[in-house]
Amino acid sequence: MIPVCARRPVVSDPAADATTEVRAGLGFEVPRLEAWLREHVAGFRGPVTVRQFKGGQSNPTYLLSTPTRNYVLRRKPPGPLLASAHAVDREYRVLTALGAHTTVPVARTHALCTDGAVIGSWFYVMEYVQGRLYWDAALPELPRDARRGYYDAMIDALATLHRVDPAAVGLTDYGRANGYLLRQIARWAKQYHEDEAAGRIASMDRLIEWLPRNLPVAEPPAAVVHGDYRLDNLMFDREGPRVLAILDWELSTIGDPIADFAYHLMIWRMPSLSVAGLAGRDLPDLGIPTEDEYVATYCRLTGREVLPHLDFYIAFCMFRLAGIFHGIRGRVLRGTAVSARARDYAGHAEAMADLAWAQARKGSSPGRRR
Repeated sequence: MIPVCARRPVVSDPAADATTEVRAGLGFEVPRLEAWLREHVAGFRGPVTVRQFKGGQSNPTYLLSTPTRNYVLRRKPPGPLLASAHAVDREYRVLTALGAHTTVPVARTHALCTDGAVIGSWFYVMEYVQGRLYWDAALPELPRDARRGYYDAMIDALATLHRVDPAAVGLTDYGRANGYLLRQIARWAKQYHEDEAAGRIASMDRLIEWLPRNLPVAEPPAAVVHGDYRLDNLMFDREGPRVLAILDWELSTIGDPIADFAYHLMIWRMPSLSVAGLAGRDLPDLGIPTEDEYVATYCRLTGREVLPHLDFYIAFCMFRLAGIFHGIRGRVLRGTAVSARARDYAGHAEAMADLAWAQARKGSSPGRRR
């Protein structure tokens, strides 16, 4: 297996058409930002040119170009926000801790700003390194024989994260160790109910009732979890299958590593719903590991023999993704959506919730709460 490259901060390359002009409503006063950067970022020298990255559904992300080096700025969106969302300060904290104390591939951080007067919302600044981003899980850009190496790199990076001892990196209080699944169900149910503008979805209502009644009895030891670990949140080396950085840590916390892995794994059971799923694809022909092979690799890398209750975990993760799509719909309607693809994601909220409910209806297994 190709080793993961540690501590190489990275975002996408503008030469690869990753950025655009700053979108309407997401701009800010650049001179005021430059003044803050001179005071808080060691070695900063302006002037700075600002462009916005095309990706990202929650927190707007910008490329800051200067004559000597480039930076990345990630901020809360302006406008009315749900209380528990867009926690850029938490992103900054986990990136800083992992970058300083582990070999997990993350971006190096420079500074956090909690003064909303600078650009209109909280933000943090991190380093920039060029890499390559992929969107389609089938990896059509790559030759067949190369694809398994990229899947090996993906699972190696996640297993590296899950092997981190939260106490050893100062993240013991980054989240509660016990009750992760129940808290997550309650959190997403709360955000779903609070976002009345996005409407109600019958399958979401069923899942909110079903999931707490079918929780696995035993919880695995808690770990640092990413919360949104998927192909398009990984930046790869342009020269081969190495993960240079795991991106978008907004949903990270201390929690259940099996749930974190299941969120990544569910693409094997998904059709194409805004993201290209692998369900129904000929994986051996594509050169991509099967679900069973991928599960076995994760177990080997994390010292597990089996992953119990995986069907429940997949249903839970699909419910979370439906909640994310529902939240994006709400931001579209409120005018605070930050991605050009937001309407596409928003339009699949019902289909994602229905898929999650179908997964849940496969039945309960022994050992679950009633």
